[in-house]
Amino acid sequence: MIDELLTARPYVPRPIYTERIKPFIGKEIIKVISGQRRVGKSYILFQLIEEIKKSNPQANIIYINKELKPFEHIINDDILYQYVKEQLKTQSKNYLFVDEIQEIECFEKGLRSLLAENCCDIFCSGSNANMLSGELATFLAGRYIEFTIHSLGYDEFLDFFQLENSTQSLNKYLTVGGMPYLKVIGLDELSVFEYLRNVYASILLKDVVAREGIRNIHFLESLIEFLADNVGNLFSANNIAKYLKSQRTSVSTQAVLNYLKPLTNAFFVYKVSRFDITGLKIFEIGEKYYFEDLGLRNCIRGFDSRKDINKVMENAVYLHLIRLGFRVYVGQLGTMEIDFVADKGGTSIYVQVAYMLTDENTINREFGNLLKIGDNYRKYVVTMDEYNAGNNYNGIEQLHLKDFLLLNL
Repeated sequence: MIDELLTARPYVPRPIYTERIKPFIGKEIIKVISGQRRVGKSYILFQLIEEIKKSNPQANIIYINKELKPFEHIINDDILYQYVKEQLKTQSKNYLFVDEIQEIECFEKGLRSLLAENCCDIFCSGSNANMLSGELATFLAGRYIEFTIHSLGYDEFLDFFQLENSTQSLNKYLTVGGMPYLKVIGLDELSVFEYLRNVYASILLKDVVAREGIRNIHFLESLIEFLADNVGNLFSANNIAKYLKSQRTSVSTQAVLNYLKPLTNAFFVYKVSRFDITGLKIFEIGEKYYFEDLGLRNCIRGFDSRKDINKVMENAVYLHLIRLGFRVYVGQLGTMEIDFVADKGGTSIYVQVAYMLTDENTINREFGNLLKIGDNYRKYVVTMDEYNAGNNYNGIEQLHLKDFLLLNL
């Protein structure tokens, strides 16, 4: 089956992920490919299979995809284990690929046994952060490594659609986002948003409502709309509850938290905590939320470039940083805010995002906040200003968003 799937589904390579995973091929550790539904996890598995087949044409590939009918009978760990054992070949190196593994009850028990027997090299994908990290951490602590896949970055978007790096291309990316299947759909916005509405419904019903047993769907949808309206705004669960109450939706703060968690578990939105730059501590309350895909955010609330551009710019910068492997926080410096503090390998960068530096007050705020940080890590002001892009102000780099999103930091 896998040969037919590889032939029938041509893909655009995504080396930002495959190059990270390749060093672990053949190692006695489970490779977990996680991420929101429809961001291309299956195609990452296909690329890894092709990589294996290139280096070892005799490799025995055992492939299970829980979204395909031939595998719907694999419903628990016992059946998974038995199926894999029947597919093993003693004269070949065996590789197991399981797509959407969270659909298999107690899957972690089956994987634990297969890993202990060292009978195959194991790769799996899933769309639920809590289920993957919880079950695997309990049963396979120290024996798995996770790679999170994201929707297309701007560089990948240009590559997928053979576009030049231009303001027009950037605006299209900020509008339709980077779901990989747009390669098939095309970039016509009516078609794109029809497709994205269906993806949104699928994520909501399959990965949030059904999986988490959510009953108040109206409240959940209102909460998502609030998040879409408030991308990049600091708030707490208490503030959200107050807002929803003003909309005649009365809920407790705890209920808000209970509904936010499934959204983050499904990789639909990300919670970004505040970080005290001076005290080097993380605040427990007050955070921002960003969406995994810009197009999905826009299909929920629409995209009005006059009022939404700052929100979408911030979201795009956040996605770029996490794609590159940074841990990202909202910076707090006394009473001042730094949009992003990003850390990777003991090195930090600081980023301020502003649509246009149109007056002295804006310039002083965006550059002035960064200048007050007392270390020598790199600092950026990211704008849509075509004329001042590339400037350097006291060591702070000002970049157009389309150029920042192509930086390999």
